Amino acid sequence: MDLVLVLVLGLLVHAGGATDPEIEDEELRARDFLQFLNKKNEESSNRLVLAEWAYASNITEQNLQNKLAVSAEVAKEHKKDWEEVTKFNWNTFSDPDLKRQFKKYSKLGSDALPEAKLNRYQKIISEMEKIYSTAKICDFHNSSKCDLSLEPHLTQILATSRNEEELRHVWVEWRNAVGPHCKVLFEEYVDLANEAARLNNFTNNAENWLDNYEDAQFRGQIEGLWEQLKPLYLQIHAYVRFKLREKYGEVVSEKGPIPAHLLGNMWAQKWRTVSEFTLPYPDKKDEDITSELKKQNYTAVKIFQTAEDFFKSINLTEMPETFWERSILTKPNDREIVCHASAWDFYDRKDFRIKQCTQITLEHFITAHHEMGHVEYFIQYKNQPIPFREGANSGFHEAVGDLIALSSEKDDPENVLNNLFQIGLDKIVFLPFGYLMDLWRWDVFEGKITPDEYNCKWWELREKYQGVEPPLNRSEGDFDPAAKYHIVASVPYIRYFVSFVVQFQFHKALCEKAGQYDPNDPSKPLHECDIYQSTEAGNALKKMLQLGSSKPWHEAMELLTGHKTMDASAILEYFKPLQKWLENENQKNGAFIGWEKSTKVCVNSQKGEKPKSK
Repeated sequence: MDLVLVLVLGLLVHAGGATDPEIEDEELRARDFLQFLNKKNEESSNRLVLAEWAYASNITEQNLQNKLAVSAEVAKEHKKDWEEVTKFNWNTFSDPDLKRQFKKYSKLGSDALPEAKLNRYQKIISEMEKIYSTAKICDFHNSSKCDLSLEPHLTQILATSRNEEELRHVWVEWRNAVGPHCKVLFEEYVDLANEAARLNNFTNNAENWLDNYEDAQFRGQIEGLWEQLKPLYLQIHAYVRFKLREKYGEVVSEKGPIPAHLLGNMWAQKWRTVSEFTLPYPDKKDEDITSELKKQNYTAVKIFQTAEDFFKSINLTEMPETFWERSILTKPNDREIVCHASAWDFYDRKDFRIKQCTQITLEHFITAHHEMGHVEYFIQYKNQPIPFREGANSGFHEAVGDLIALSSEKDDPENVLNNLFQIGLDKIVFLPFGYLMDLWRWDVFEGKITPDEYNCKWWELREKYQGVEPPLNRSEGDFDPAAKYHIVASVPYIRYFVSFVVQFQFHKALCEKAGQYDPNDPSKPLHECDIYQSTEAGNALKKMLQLGSSKPWHEAMELLTGHKTMDASAILEYFKPLQKWLENENQKNGAFIGWEKSTKVCVNSQKGEKPKSK
């Protein structure tokens, strides 16, 4: 293989003042080089992902060392390849496809770091992931039982318990088990991430991450979208706070932020589980879907088969046999694994997997569709060159499985509103959290937030955008951002905000193609559209997915929706009946819209208020 590379590279001669024929000749050589490079990268990516899977599915020191060794080896190869890529005058190429592949190869990412620093950078992230994935806390009701992990124990308690003291215990102890152990590691990670970004000619890692969206105005667009969607969020916030106050009394203030531990989710990012006592029409409450899944003897495999059935019904692709053989769909009892649900592309065009510690719940049912949406995307663009085997942007990748869950059958108007409310507790409620996660990190990478104010600035943003507060005072001795997987695993998060906007644009376009939605026909509203079994909708989606990232995302968006920009009008249209109902209900209840400043404080010293033991 190396001999071939030498022969190919031996042809690369770059004389100054090249004539057009010389440029054309260089493009021909570049095409040959790319063919070789893509094949080589396919093999090295496969090697690397296999090592990463081995560690994520069995957290041992041996697997970690193997992963780091393979990663270091692949990084060396990438750096050599990158040096050759930079010898081409690719900016002058006339073929846009060729130029785009070279542009993607010209960005080396963290592999630009010197070998020792790269190894340290990867070890830090792996160590933070390990802390997160293996953390345990003690049971509120039995202090000698100290084996409660995030999945499934803590998520289940937060979703189902209505004991405020127990919820506070779980919320605080999880953060105690993760945050302080990660803070120093995170500081070092930030320095190395910024150094890698500078080696790629970016000012800092925030600029590096934002470059993926190929739009200089991107940050401003996101802020504009949030301002459009904020009025709807404020209505949901006011209504839920009113209901929580009825449930928990003075623990919830009338006009302040909502205590984060009462919203049914470890990060207060989705509030669906509190719909149990907040539904607009509680008398019309359908049987709990989680209970129904259990009653019908659903297994993890059956949940994923159900997701596959939907994709197949719109003419997308069934999962290959190896998917069912090699995926991990339930948490093993004999080893520690990274339980955070994830979809995996092994870059050989045939091996695709999901790793999920599936529980038989509605949330995991939805997550299964989400993860399988990733796999559908992998399958549709598998024949693209390696640099294009990714979403048009990462938000598109997150949207595919989610948009399936937006399909809804026609029903009694009160049931429809209940359903819209529950979707709103997932989708609208998530938006400010999806935004502030990276607002915080962008400021950290840019040096606007320094290590001595990490936690307090985090809570400033949580209060400003979400209107939530911690259940007790916090300090810089805590490091609450690390309680979220994507922070410790270095996964950019704005993709989820983008996803939650564009999936409604996709849904609207697909509903029109399915003949299920007509803006001029009140009998076909957007929120009652169901694309199940519509091959027209599926074929349109498939065309966009097959592009991968071979075109800028604006063009992929235009191919499916007819528009080149992100737009909040579809999501607002979908939730219009809910917004109207909430406005009337909040007015009737005299619910305060917005929130006053939190009475909880975050102090800059290392000493915060520690949770009282039971």
